[in-house]
Amino acid sequence: MSKKPRDKTATYDRALAKADAQVYVLRLCISGMTPRSRAALVNLKKICETYLKGQYQLEVIDLYQQPGLAAKHQILATPTLLKTVPPPLRRLIGDLSDTTGSLRRLGVSVETKAT
Repeated sequence: MSKKPRDKTATYDRALAKADAQVYVLRLCISGMTPRSRAALVNLKKICETYLKGQYQLEVIDLYQQPGLAAKHQILATPTLLKTVPPPLRRLIGDLSDTTGSLRRLGVSVETKAT
């Protein structure tokens, strides 16, 4: 009995489509609505809507309102962005104004995600 040749291109295309559908789980930890916190939130929303549209979940945590979460998430400075999914865990500190650098540190390929 002979085996049918497998279509490796179709397998690759399915794997690529699955990778493109990856959902990013992000938590932005801020300390009130300071100018840096506002800038981080605005910059993050711009990054998400431009490069991750429909592929992200964003939770904003105000550590003034929930101080216990600072220790739980090991936050030493704010604003801090946590990317928990996909692994590995990444932490970005600052206002996220360097879009290219932020995307690189998050593991998002700019060439394939820009629309």
